Amino acid sequence: MAARIRLDIALVLGAGAVLPLAFAPFDFFWLAPLSYAALLYAWGGASPRRAFGLGFLYGLASFLAGLHWIYVSVHDFGLLPVGTSVLLTVALPTALAVYVGAVGWVAARWFPTAGLKAWLGVFPALWVIAEWSRGWVLTGFGWLAAGYSQTDSWLMGFAPVVGVYGMSWLVVMLAGAAVALVVGRARQRAVAGAVLVAVLGIGWLHTTVRFTLPQGDPLTVALVQGAVPQTLKWAPEQLTATLALYRRLTQASHGHDLIVWPEAAIPEFYENVAAPLEAIARDAAAAGSALMLGILERHAATGTFQNVLVAMTDPPAVYVKRHLVPFGEYYPVPNFMRERLRLMNLPSTDAAPGDAAQPPLAIAGQRVAVTICYEDVFGAEQLHSLPEATLLVNVSNDAWFGNSIAPHQHLQIARVRAAEAGRYLLRSTNTGVSAVIDPAGGVVATLPLFEPGVLTATVQGYTGLTPYARWGNTPVVLGMLLILLGARLASNGLGARRHSSSH
Repeated sequence: MAARIRLDIALVLGAGAVLPLAFAPFDFFWLAPLSYAALLYAWGGASPRRAFGLGFLYGLASFLAGLHWIYVSVHDFGLLPVGTSVLLTVALPTALAVYVGAVGWVAARWFPTAGLKAWLGVFPALWVIAEWSRGWVLTGFGWLAAGYSQTDSWLMGFAPVVGVYGMSWLVVMLAGAAVALVVGRARQRAVAGAVLVAVLGIGWLHTTVRFTLPQGDPLTVALVQGAVPQTLKWAPEQLTATLALYRRLTQASHGHDLIVWPEAAIPEFYENVAAPLEAIARDAAAAGSALMLGILERHAATGTFQNVLVAMTDPPAVYVKRHLVPFGEYYPVPNFMRERLRLMNLPSTDAAPGDAAQPPLAIAGQRVAVTICYEDVFGAEQLHSLPEATLLVNVSNDAWFGNSIAPHQHLQIARVRAAEAGRYLLRSTNTGVSAVIDPAGGVVATLPLFEPGVLTATVQGYTGLTPYARWGNTPVVLGMLLILLGARLASNGLGARRHSSSH
């Protein structure tokens, strides 16, 4: 027994540690179901306590390996001490690992943990409920959801139908099928093989289906990447040079229908630099180009700041970031801790969020649904803009991640958002990865990391609703709950029959 426990611990730690290789920038998408299969196998026959421990260790290994870039953000750029940075880098993966542990505990406590019901039913359903929960509990952090690993596989065809959580369900179901193929009996292997063929076959067919249609004429776009180093960006003496850089790159983009600057491209309140920005916009308009720019805006009611994207139309239209980053843009701490934050070189005031249901911005003949930075992780929050929006724009400052795997993971998330909505997504970032993404989630073009430049492309507005855009996560979540209810009732019925036959 002790040997089996040690083997299971080694198995889940190894499988968890290699899981991030299934995601960008490595993109070994086939590794995801194999990694999850190792965990499902280890959970077989485990007690609730042991199942929780194995799941927790798997989650800790996978999230530490996949989110180690947190250290870069808080230490290299946040300038926190090494000890504090290590603590924060470990804290988030530890919290996220609890969700994986909870899947094992719930399964072992109330459901079978071996056989087809477990491998193809219980575990995939519980996994989706856990991922969906961590996508919104305590503001949510849906990074590294299983479905994101499949942007280059046939499962991407399911994105416009069931969204990222539906894709996660299918990934873990394939993991269950892999377990059945290896350790199951003949009938179980036959069913698992059929499931494998059906999931991949239907996914391939869906890659050929389009739920949205082109609208209007194509438009040319230019995404400006200033690549101002994060260590210089907020220095007051850098402001003039930054304005000159973006003016020069914008002039080089004149003639394109839409020019987009990244998040907080100009590190100043809009009111303090309105004159030069309006002059840049007028020059662009005279050349036939409309300009959208990321900047900060002072919140009149509170005196704090807001993170905004301004469409330089007449009059200007503004989108205000609504889903703020905890401990990045606001600090959920008591007032007495604010002084401690100042001493730690951290901001001590909170940004003001925008309204939850802001309409798309009208510019360049399009209706543009905007997200700023990691707002694009929250796909369901963007659905209110559809079907009105014809184009998606995400602006970000991934410079905080340095030269780590995080900017590539973030681009992968944006690819799923484009496919879920069935629309082009323009992604303009300060240091990369700036990209144009097509309505199927394919990358049309990118700019190199940390190099200033302009990414140009011809895109198309789209209209219509994908099934996911119409229904959101509701069908998937309800479906998972029904699967669990059915499995629970079946388990109770089996237990009652066994009890009656013993008397």
